[in-house]
Amino acid sequence: MEISDQLAYKIALSLIPGIGGVTARNLIAYVGSVEGIFQEKEKTLMKIPGVGEVNAHRVVRQNVLERARREVGFIQRNQIKTYFYLDEDYPVRLKNCSDAPIILYFRGNANLNERRIISVVGTRNATNYGKEICDELIRNFSECSYQILVISGLAYGIDVAAHKACLKYDVPTVGVFAHGLDKIYPALHAPIAVKMLDKGGLITDFPSETIIDRQNFLRRNRIIAGLSDATVIVESAEKGGALVTADIANSYNRDVFAFPGRCNDPYSRGCNKLIKFNEAVLIETLSDIEKAMNWDVKTPLVKTFQPSLFDKLTPDEEKLIDLLKGGDRFVDEITIETQLPMSRVSSLLLELEFKGMVTSLPGKMYRLR
Repeated sequence: MEISDQLAYKIALSLIPGIGGVTARNLIAYVGSVEGIFQEKEKTLMKIPGVGEVNAHRVVRQNVLERARREVGFIQRNQIKTYFYLDEDYPVRLKNCSDAPIILYFRGNANLNERRIISVVGTRNATNYGKEICDELIRNFSECSYQILVISGLAYGIDVAAHKACLKYDVPTVGVFAHGLDKIYPALHAPIAVKMLDKGGLITDFPSETIIDRQNFLRRNRIIAGLSDATVIVESAEKGGALVTADIANSYNRDVFAFPGRCNDPYSRGCNKLIKFNEAVLIETLSDIEKAMNWDVKTPLVKTFQPSLFDKLTPDEEKLIDLLKGGDRFVDEITIETQLPMSRVSSLLLELEFKGMVTSLPGKMYRLR
């Protein structure tokens, strides 16, 4: 089967109404392949846990392959990259989220597995206070010795302020769309989006021709939260999409930070509320983020290591130690690079922590002591 045909089946699965990421994963796990799902009998599909009669009927009766092939043509004409959740280069942070999209569409040149990724979001009605904070935060990012990628939603207010600041200070930035890559919404931000493609990019889980709908903006917030190590709320009213993103980030066990505002300012009530109820950490400067995320460590990443000082290591433990000599690693990276099962890697890391040889960092990252 040609690569384009394989891609068409993957897209087709994502196009079936009612079949979300969780159900799609169950289908693939039990059937064995994406193509096999479309060839399976309805009665067999019904027996798969989490599928049921309604979804099985949808899979069999929905004629989505032709639409998927049309999408493949759009992808090829516009040099769009696709990431299926089983692909090795699927964003590793997002892969850890149970409701992550099974397929992503991306234009640009950003590293979606950058060592440090932060989401910056906030109200659409940004004040000068919020814009100034946003500009200062991004400027501080640009002055750091380490690489960082900034994620936001290209919406009015704080989102676009973050993207503009990234372009101004030459910090890679990615915008998450709530529609396909065939359009830019709001259209006013098209020039900014085009500039972002050089060092950053645009990403979505929606195919082209998707109608702009309010619910899609709420759905895309899980990608903003899931792609990053932490979410920073710059300004937010008592209700709004930024608070939804914060709630999702908390559900993913990701760090959430918020800049405080005046108690009588309507566009700071959301941030103040998050801080008040311990749903976000109060921050005033980048150094607060660095300390919370253990980014302020001044020692070199590559350390001199003397195994003779420690207990004898097993071959698998030595494999992990050798890998971590090259720098910090996410647990997913360790699993992929060592080709060991996730359960085995977790067990080994715990044992090495007990031995005092590695330490765990926020975001499921590990470092040699």
